[in-house]
Amino acid sequence: MKKMKHENELFKAALLAGVEYAEGRGVVEFEPTDSASEKLLYIYRLLVHDKVIQPLPEDQVAEKTLRHKLAIWYSKQLPANHPLLK
Repeated sequence: MKKMKHENELFKAALLAGVEYAEGRGVVEFEPTDSASEKLLYIYRLLVHDKVIQPLPEDQVAEKTLRHKLAIWYSKQLPANHPLLK
């Protein structure tokens, strides 16, 4: 797994977009006390369930790989000239 340029910033934006996606669907309401790890896992499972992203093999489901997967998902939604993609 090759680390992307600006991966941390992409992940942070992806987490916000994922929270908005999940709450917009009405399937969850995140609390301010929920950790980023809990949100990450829930959003990943929801995106897989909705067939938005391909699932990882269960033995590869770890926070590092999920962060990378969400960063890739979010980067594909950005316009080609977005600063985070340069």
